[in-house]
Order: sequence, then structure tokens, then C-alpha cells
Amino acid sequence: MDVDEREIGPGKESSQGQFPLTQNVTVVEGGTAILTCRVDQNDNTSLQWSNPAQQTLYFDDKKALRDNRIELVRASWHELSISVSDVSLSDEGQYTCSLFTMPVKTSKAYLTVLGVPEKPQISGFSSPVMEGDLMQLTCKTSGSKPAADIRWFKNDKEIKDVKYLKEEDANRKTFTVSSTLDFRVDRSDDGVAVICRVDHESLNATPQVAMQVLEIHYTPSVKIIPSTPFPQEGQPLILTCESKGKPLPEPVLWTKDGGELPDPDRMVVSGRELNILFLNKTDNGTYRCEATNTIGQSSAEYVLIVHDPNALAGQTGPDHALIGGIVAVVVFVTLCSIFLLGRYLARHKGTYLTNEAKGAEDAPDADTAIINAEGSQVNAEEKKEYFI
Repeated sequence: MDVDEREIGPGKESSQGQFPLTQNVTVVEGGTAILTCRVDQNDNTSLQWSNPAQQTLYFDDKKALRDNRIELVRASWHELSISVSDVSLSDEGQYTCSLFTMPVKTSKAYLTVLGVPEKPQISGFSSPVMEGDLMQLTCKTSGSKPAADIRWFKNDKEIKDVKYLKEEDANRKTFTVSSTLDFRVDRSDDGVAVICRVDHESLNATPQVAMQVLEIHYTPSVKIIPSTPFPQEGQPLILTCESKGKPLPEPVLWTKDGGELPDPDRMVVSGRELNILFLNKTDNGTYRCEATNTIGQSSAEYVLIVHDPNALAGQTGPDHALIGGIVAVVVFVTLCSIFLLGRYLARHKGTYLTNEAKGAEDAPDADTAIINAEGSQVNAEEKKEYFI
């Protein structure tokens, strides 16, 4: 009984009421994992770390397993911390911290090891590709755990319609992931960078990328640009044949009205330019520029009309006859308006005199005018007496 009482002393009860505390750990393959076991209260009771195979790694501060990758970080009555460097996928599993009380108390910590995906590779591109062909590109990466995610970008715009495939390596428990992109190319794809991006939690938000710059061959596109919009007789003219294609068409062929240029002394071809030193009416016609590369041929036409400088000047000057006609119409309308207004005023004045003061025009003074005016009270009385 005395022995039992000594074993169940106050210190023993305190340690038996405690449990070791651990945390799960995630580490990238090749990195270093820190495993920590803590006890808030301890009366010199030993702590121990063991691996998933139940092999003791450290017992207090004493190393038990001969593995140079495993080292002691901290050892005290309240904590036992160890480190595992150069972690491999095989190190993944459940580690155990044991507190040697009666009975022994344990706590588990799961070590997760992330497999880093290899740098992706793009396959399926053969240069050059002809415009209109169907292109199939495949991006592939291996070694990820868990499986990595692959995304495609073209001109910084993500392409969603892709195929995705993942295969697991049973021995290493890692994944090989591939993605296939199908699209039909056109000339706008020439020089475009197609990017395959691999995202994974082991990459610390810095994705791995592979890039393929496209080379597309296409037939030329041609247009003719004149040096002036109004070619005039006696002046020079330069016609520039702009041609785009891949491979670049060189040189270009100039013709007039379906035949050769008529006057090589005045019409000089320099690269893509047709220089007509001075124009005359005989230069009128249809000029054709033709460009050819290994893919195909294209052409453009320009109809030249040489203008008379004098005619152009007359057309651009003021039309004096038209201006004179407008002025004459304005003057005529003004005179007619004045005449009609005068007749109207004169008619209204005569009516007033006739109705209001007829017979008073020749009166020598105002009193006589009132007496002589028709409709006055004096005349009215005289007419009244006359009828009686």
C-alpha cells in the first residue's frame, strides 16, 4: 500500500490529467518538416516521437533511429520538437507523440508531403502551319501530388474548351497530368504565344508555364495606295503596292490594262513602288499589282484618271454667274415687296378721307372744313329742313 501511495502522489495526478498536443504538418517534397509535441504540465515524464512504422525517432533528447535527416530541435519537460529534412513522399503518414504516464497517453500528427509537378512540356507543334489547318497541342506534366491543374491561354485570354487527363503512378502515388488543345488557325495566329500554365499548391502561387509561339503561313493580301487622291497632268505619281503574307512576297509585278508598262522611261518600278515621273492623258487606265509567295497569289487594281489642272481649278473657284443670279432674285423680290406695300398704304389713306371728311379738302380753315364735311351736324340740319 505504501508503494501505491507513493506512486499516486500529487505530482503524478497532475501529469496523468494532461495529454500531449500535436498538429498536422504539410510540407513540399524536398523541404523540412517540424514535428512538435507539447505538454502544459509535466513532472519529468518522458516524451517520445515515433514514425508511421512505429519506429522510435527520439526519446526525450536521445536519438533512437539512425537517420541523418532527423534532428532534435528542442527537448524539455514540456516540449519535444524534431525536424525531418529533405522530406520524400515515403515520409508521409501518421506520426505519434507519446507521454509516458500510466497509462501512456498519445497524440497523432499526420505529415502530408506534396509532390511538385515537373516543368510542363508542349508537344504537337510542327512549323510552319498552313492557314486553315487544324492544330492540336498537348501540355504534359508529371510528379504532382495531388494532381496538378493545367490551363491554356492565347493572347492572354484563357481557352476553356480543352481536354484533361490524369494518370496515377501507383508506386510513387503521384500523378501525370495532360491537357489537349484543338483549334483551327488563321493568319491572325501568326506570332501568337500559346501558353500552358500548371497550378499546384506546392508552387506557392507561382505557376509553372510552357510557351509555344505559332508560325502560320498564308497567302498574300494586297492593296494599292496612291500618293495623291487627285492625280493631275504634268505632276508625278507614286503607287505603292502594300502586300502582306508569309513568307513575305517579293518582288511584286506591275502591269497596265493587262499588259506591260508602256513607258519604262517615265514609269519606274522601285521595290513595291511604281513611280510615274510626270502624268499625261495617255496614262489613264487600270494598273494591277500582283504578289506571290509559296502559298498562293493575290492582286489589287487601281484605276488611274489623270485630271486637267485648269478644270480642277475652275471647279474649285467661285461660280460668279450663280452668285449674280441669286443677288438679282433678292433685289427683284425686295422691289416687289416695296411696291405692294406702297399701294396698300395709299388705298387705306383714301378710304379714310372719303368716309370721314369728304368735301373738306378745299376748306381754307379748320372750322370751314368741319362745316363743309359730309356727315357734319350742320349739313344734317339743312337736309332735315329741306325735306320738311
